[in-house]
Amino acid sequence: MEKLHFETEITAKPARVFAVMIDPEHYKEWTSEFNPSSRYEGTWEKGATIRFIGADEKGNTGGMIARIKDNVPDKFISIEHLGIISGDKELTEGPEVDAWKGALENYTFEDKDGKTLLKVDMDANADFEKYFLETWPKALARLKSICES
Repeated sequence: MEKLHFETEITAKPARVFAVMIDPEHYKEWTSEFNPSSRYEGTWEKGATIRFIGADEKGNTGGMIARIKDNVPDKFISIEHLGIISGDKELTEGPEVDAWKGALENYTFEDKDGKTLLKVDMDANADFEKYFLETWPKALARLKSICES
């Protein structure tokens, strides 16, 4: 696993950035940079299972199953990857899953005099490093735009 770090300063308080980031409709908008059909099913409560879902270019459903490892409102969210979704199947074992299982995706919301420094730290499979390095900045720019509008 590679450790990746991204951050952006948003002219909005952490409570707004936190709320916008996990709001179902806004989530679809800012994560569309990763997949135009991106969405989630579940809740962001600590300990909850959540599914991040989207369709590929052929219309096949895919995504990941995760657990909200931690959620400190307006301050921190930690997501632990548990498995993948392939069509109507949820896989939590096997070679496809082993590359991601246990990977963390952490979001830290730092108050900077009424602005928010949003930090994203994630474990990434080396095969996806280039993709994330290209896509995360676009997604964060989209989230920033939504929060500041």
